[in-house]
Amino acid sequence: MLEPDPNYFSSFVCSGEIFELKAELNSDKKEKKKEAVKKVIASMTVGKDVSALFPDVVNCMQTDNLELKKLVYLYLMNYAKSQPDMAIMAVNTFVKDCEDPNPLIRALAVRTMGCIRVDKITEYLCEPLRKCLKDEDPYVRKTAAVCVAKLHDINAQLVEDQGFLDTLKDLISDSNPMVVANAVAALSEIAESHPNSNLMDLNPQTINKLLTALNECTEWGQIFILDCLANYTPRDDRESQSICERVTPRLSHANSAVVLSAVKVLMKFMEMLPKDLDYYGTLLKKLAPPLVTLLSAEPELQYVALRNINLIVQRRPEILKHEMKVFFVKYNDPIYVKLEKLDIMIRLASQANIAQVLAELKEYATEVDVDFVRKAVRAIGRCAIKVEQSAERCVSTLLDLIQTKVNYVVQEAIVVIKDIFRKYPNKYESVIATLCENLDSLDEPEARAAMIWIVGEYAERIDNADELLESFLEGFHDESTQVQLQLLTAIVKLFLKKPTETQELVQQVLSLATQDSDNPDLRDRGYIYWRLLSTDPVAAKEVVLAEKPLISEETDLIEPTLLEELICHIGTLASVYHKPPSAFVEGSRGVQHKRLPGSTGLGESLESPDTGSAAGGSDAPPAVIPSQGDLLGDLLNLDLTPPATTGPPPPPTSGMQLGAMDLLGGGLDSLMGAGFGAAPAASPASFSAPVSGGLDDLFDLGGGVGMPMGAYNPPKTVWLPAMKGKGLEISGTFARRAGIIQMEMTLINKAMSVMTDFAIQFNRNSFGIAPAGPLQVLTPLSPNQTIEVALPLNTVGPVMKMDPLNNLQVAVKNNIDVFYFSCQYPISVLFVEDGKMERQVFLATWKDIPNDNESQFQIKDCHLNSDAASSKLQGSNIFTIAKRTVDGQDMLYQSMKLTNSIWVLAELRVQAGNPTYTVSIPLLLVESESSNVFLFQSQATKGKKGTLI
Repeated sequence: MLEPDPNYFSSFVCSGEIFELKAELNSDKKEKKKEAVKKVIASMTVGKDVSALFPDVVNCMQTDNLELKKLVYLYLMNYAKSQPDMAIMAVNTFVKDCEDPNPLIRALAVRTMGCIRVDKITEYLCEPLRKCLKDEDPYVRKTAAVCVAKLHDINAQLVEDQGFLDTLKDLISDSNPMVVANAVAALSEIAESHPNSNLMDLNPQTINKLLTALNECTEWGQIFILDCLANYTPRDDRESQSICERVTPRLSHANSAVVLSAVKVLMKFMEMLPKDLDYYGTLLKKLAPPLVTLLSAEPELQYVALRNINLIVQRRPEILKHEMKVFFVKYNDPIYVKLEKLDIMIRLASQANIAQVLAELKEYATEVDVDFVRKAVRAIGRCAIKVEQSAERCVSTLLDLIQTKVNYVVQEAIVVIKDIFRKYPNKYESVIATLCENLDSLDEPEARAAMIWIVGEYAERIDNADELLESFLEGFHDESTQVQLQLLTAIVKLFLKKPTETQELVQQVLSLATQDSDNPDLRDRGYIYWRLLSTDPVAAKEVVLAEKPLISEETDLIEPTLLEELICHIGTLASVYHKPPSAFVEGSRGVQHKRLPGSTGLGESLESPDTGSAAGGSDAPPAVIPSQGDLLGDLLNLDLTPPATTGPPPPPTSGMQLGAMDLLGGGLDSLMGAGFGAAPAASPASFSAPVSGGLDDLFDLGGGVGMPMGAYNPPKTVWLPAMKGKGLEISGTFARRAGIIQMEMTLINKAMSVMTDFAIQFNRNSFGIAPAGPLQVLTPLSPNQTIEVALPLNTVGPVMKMDPLNNLQVAVKNNIDVFYFSCQYPISVLFVEDGKMERQVFLATWKDIPNDNESQFQIKDCHLNSDAASSKLQGSNIFTIAKRTVDGQDMLYQSMKLTNSIWVLAELRVQAGNPTYTVSIPLLLVESESSNVFLFQSQATKGKKGTLI
């Protein structure tokens, strides 16, 4: 190793310095030449420009002295970019050094060539690099492996054309573990910059080679290999267990980075292990000690470990549930470590250890560090909300802290007691008197707002509530917006509870909020309350005094899909920031989203426990319970009721079986129009009101004559209003184009912030409709911007009978939130292009279905003759098989085929001069034993022809 000499860095200040160095570099004496190069490097290091000496330094490359050669190569790496033409002079020496008998010189040459980022040199690098990749010395091979990644960064196409990537993959099978580690590191680097290249094509054989090398390579080599293993998805639980068993010894490594990388692999592969497996419990026990050991390191490492542990306990709290004491704060811990430990203590708090935790938190609340004390007091409140059995003890502890009269402690306690009131209403209101005693000491906006909320919410139990709120009103304009808004709402609540006593007070606050304030939020809320109170006091009471939802146990948990991604990035900056890499990695490199192997992808969904009964004919609409996919997270507890229709639902057909009604009531009636579901004897509904996707639309009843032929596409309707979408408005329709179903949407950003990271997921539905690809919103959606998006769909998704049958429940995610809505697709988009049945098969099938199973429906205001109607329907894949005329009435026999191979047969009667059409459809219901979805079959035809209606 070169020893630095301080004299080199301080002596060269004379004007003839460059000239003197030039003379020394061209000296015949080797020692003098080496000293001159050292002086050049020293000058370069302190920022002096010595590029004028480039040709003289390059001439010094022709030497056997390894120290001198290293210095010259260092100079070349620094100045080659500014002197590319001169750098080519060194190529011959590089090539020659790549064949030197000394492996150190061969490795040095190829390393330096890789670091010289000059396009002109890269083409000369290929041949030496190819030889070094197959060198007999492992040191040269491992250096060459890294050089491939550097060259790929300069010229990716050249690397691919020269076949270096294949050679790099071969090095994974190398006998030397360090070569394997460097090959994995190089491939991983290249794969990160090209996420879709699929370079790391991992298979069980490759994984076995990596695990073998894992035991023998250096600690950083182990990290590269472990990170690569984390990107592999095992085939089954047996393979997952086998990998875990071979990775587990890395947990006892001295390097904390190796330990965290091993934890990452085990956390990911545990997802595939059955929880009832003995090894699963053993693995949980093995994960705790290394994580605890990390907390004995220096504070900076402790903080990194704690940030990672925070993620781990959110995903698997059982790993550290018995290790609460290690997270107790020490007196000499830095504040950032204290706060992180406190957070983890709350996450691990349970009924078993809550007494221990509360005793610690009470002790922390008497510390001298104000920020820490505040966090400790808030933690007591979080314990009360999380562990119901401890709530009373927590409230008692908070009251004790209030009695200390320490200002900031009192204020934090009032803030958390407000949350406890929201979690346990009408349970701990006896403490309100104690809180009111401290009213005068409150000077922080959040504490004042919390106290005002408590007074307004429980005004009927506080005798002097009006006096208390009036005291706040005196300095209304000096208060923060948070306090002003809370005071306005509290006084309106008080007025609704005690109208006769507080009329003057409410008029005063409404006047202050609407006439004397320039805050638009406050003014708008004031006007809303004023108009509610003046027009409909009953409605005002229902709105303002409505029952409030209970607050959740954990309000600061990381969103499930983000947590999954962060677990896959344990040991990286993402796990410290608690943000995905895409949030802070800049540049052109694509960042690939990762997920745990147990998670399902977009478009998939987990079946609810009640799904079976719902699909079997239950009247309750099926609930959307998708999986925690890589983007949409947990979609439990959704309110996805179908959108309201423009008219009353069609009355049920008398004598028709329930299953057939489900099909017609939810699907074909919308195809045929509002009158389709009417009983034959009843007068069908008029078509004056638009019905989305109806047969009247297929006939273009509202469009007039002369419209272009082809499949009918309903106009777009608003699916997600901006009010429900936090500024995102989605309008859409469905169309079938060139045999592909498309969901055509218009996205409008009516918010004030940019929207990005769009994704979409469907719930299970009657026909298995699912996105055929991701939602392509390629650019951020700026405020007031509108974009059109066409999402191709397929019908290979999971199936579940919906009510109505053509109902589709959708979740759309962006960087703001996940939004849910439901829409109905026209059944005609499911009619496939090969739906024309053979004439003989059609006639035989039609005759074999009993007349009792035939239902008739009428469509009014159709002014097309039979030929025009037939032609127009064919544009929507409704094919006329035969036509006959009886008593001046044209009878069209038609067939359609759905995407799930169900055939629909129909007879359309058209009378010249009569605008009313009659449609007859024969039906027979058969329930499939293998599915919860109703299938309709004809007794006459089964097998290759598909299912028939």
